[in-house]
Amino acid sequence: MAVNNDQSICQEFARIIGGQEGFAGGKCVATINRNEIKAIILGERFRVTSSFSFESRNDQTGRALCLGRVALLQIEVENFVASILKQGIIVSSVHNEWFFDHPNLIYVNIESVEDPLVFARKVRRALKSQQS
Repeated sequence: MAVNNDQSICQEFARIIGGQEGFAGGKCVATINRNEIKAIILGERFRVTSSFSFESRNDQTGRALCLGRVALLQIEVENFVASILKQGIIVSSVHNEWFFDHPNLIYVNIESVEDPLVFARKVRRALKSQQS
């Protein structure tokens, strides 16, 4: 059954990325908590997370729609984006979401159609590059 296969792929997807796995309705999501970022919005603590997903996996090709919403500090953006682009993943937006956040958080949205585990490995490499 394809769903069970997608669930096991989802577990591996989350493991590679280093996130917490969730699978529902045919969509896999891996969430990474950025607990090291002590963000404040309007004077309140904000839990910073990045999330990555895949859905609509083709049983014949193994390819799926792979997406990411990555929360970064400004200093991390350049290395992360350079690494993602170098690996052939599309950067669909780079933006801030909050007016009153400290430190200022930048969100990078990424997208690709490929094997989810290949995407996960590329994401992991890019996440390591922004820590350099």
